[in-house]
Amino acid sequence: MDKDLRLKLAVQKSGRLTDPSVDLLVRCGLKFSRGKDQLVGYGENMPLDLLFVRDDDIPDLVQEDVSDLGLVGLNVIEEKRLELAARGTAARFEVLRSLDFGRCRLSIAVPDGTLFTGPDWLRGKRIATTYPYLLAHYLAERKIEAEIVTLSGAVEIAPRLGRADAICDLVSTGSTLVANRLHEVETVLESHAVLIRTPVALPAVKNEWVERLLMRIDGVQQVKESKYIMLHAPRAALAEIRGLLPGSESPTIIPLDGHPDKVAIHAVCRENVFWETLESLKKAGASALLVLPVEKMLA
Repeated sequence: MDKDLRLKLAVQKSGRLTDPSVDLLVRCGLKFSRGKDQLVGYGENMPLDLLFVRDDDIPDLVQEDVSDLGLVGLNVIEEKRLELAARGTAARFEVLRSLDFGRCRLSIAVPDGTLFTGPDWLRGKRIATTYPYLLAHYLAERKIEAEIVTLSGAVEIAPRLGRADAICDLVSTGSTLVANRLHEVETVLESHAVLIRTPVALPAVKNEWVERLLMRIDGVQQVKESKYIMLHAPRAALAEIRGLLPGSESPTIIPLDGHPDKVAIHAVCRENVFWETLESLKKAGASALLVLPVEKMLA
């Protein structure tokens, strides 16, 4: 295929979104080759190439039409959107999908032992961050004046170095805060991964592949926690067993040959199936229980 008709998708080259982004695309059927230290992965079975770049560069690459699509954190695109607004221009990328990975939060944290009494405590304080526009927006909404100390990294050590009274940084598990004797007090933004696209109209061939990719992403996301459960059950216990199947809408009921008082039940459970669920089903009369992972599903 003409290289100009191949989709380009930018992903983080190294960081918390790299592995889950690549895993999502592989689960969508993409096979790609990438040499060591190469910044481009060539799609072998789809006209889709991966650009491995810094996450901060992804919004610009997409809105400038260098890349057709981008997988990036909501925190990155919201910071870019506010930065552009401060310069009097509008962001030109479009969010196509919210994705179910990369969950974290942009939070304000203060040193342990600090008597934090609410957002007003921040008034007149120095706050270190790598997200100055999101922090400025949060403060402006609350009419709080504070000094924003913009750092390129190692934000969590700023209070210990005497450079700030508090920090505003991404938090996932919270272990980094604990290690630096800090604790969260306010959430500025709940973040997760998103798929964005260029504002430029794409050729029909590219558009078709974008739609196919979106369909596959939807199929993968639908079944992430889903399980396919099969079991035998007494007809008399059908109502109780239906109520025990987590997230199942319409289970399939199949008569069992030679057993008029029993049926087989097949169901897709859109929530996780825990041991306690199986124990409850067995107690209700279910037998021959089998739980299988669901790899793909199209509605």
